Amino acid sequence: MAKQARILTGRVAAITGGARGIGKSTAKALVAQGMKVGIGDLDLETAKATAAEIGGATEAFALDVTKRDSIAAFLDGVEEKLGPLDVLVNNAGIMPLGPFLAEDDLSMQRQIDINVNGVMFGVKEALPRLLPRHSGHIVNIASMAGKAGFAGGVTYCGTKHFVVGASEALRGELRGSGIEVSCVMPIPVNTELATGLVPTRGVKKVEPEDVADAIVDALRFPRFDVYVPKSMGPMTYVTGLLPRNAREAVGRVMKADKVLAGADLEARRGYELRAAKSEPGLEPGDGAKELGEGSSG
Repeated sequence: MAKQARILTGRVAAITGGARGIGKSTAKALVAQGMKVGIGDLDLETAKATAAEIGGATEAFALDVTKRDSIAAFLDGVEEKLGPLDVLVNNAGIMPLGPFLAEDDLSMQRQIDINVNGVMFGVKEALPRLLPRHSGHIVNIASMAGKAGFAGGVTYCGTKHFVVGASEALRGELRGSGIEVSCVMPIPVNTELATGLVPTRGVKKVEPEDVADAIVDALRFPRFDVYVPKSMGPMTYVTGLLPRNAREAVGRVMKADKVLAGADLEARRGYELRAAKSEPGLEPGDGAKELGEGSSG
């Protein structure tokens, strides 16, 4: 017997880092399902423009995911304007690239603050709103970089491994509570964040709309593992059965070992500088530091 799809119409979602990229596409997809969506972003003006473009029951809010009180204020605002929270999409994230020893300490800490703490603060603020109603869904955006390590993105991969592991543990802790947890693991997505990445053999970048569609499907038919594209699920399982040397050899054949390490840093300069300027405490500098700072926008 086929599973009954969950009805999304009228439900309320909050999306962190929703002004552009995957967040923006997800907001569009959820509104198309009849949902009410709160977009939170460090770049409030762009968030407002995105909300106006999408229309429907879409609201924009200022948000700094590195501060728990900012997340609390964001979710308070969403519930005040749109109604009780049903879905939290922890989407905000950054991906500065480069050799590990050349990475600025501020960049390393910034990735942890956004990619790790931002997710955990979001969950901690969302659960007390969901648990009393025994209903809700936490969607954490990780990456295929959370299932394997890639040279050139040591800190980034570490933060995404954390998201995968924390999501798995959270799922176990919430079993029987009525709260669903999904972990979204896309390959590189055709957004500004993935500018200049080396393509792998046989695997093209996916579009942000592909990730958004996968999120909608996971909300309608709840599941934990959300690979984008779906074919990465079986591929990850099969390669996981191989000895490490064999797995690494397959990665080299597919050029997966170069996807981050071989990134064109000059092509990425615009993304890196925009990311750096979006954090008031960080100013673009020279060399490695200039290319090692990011934002949650």
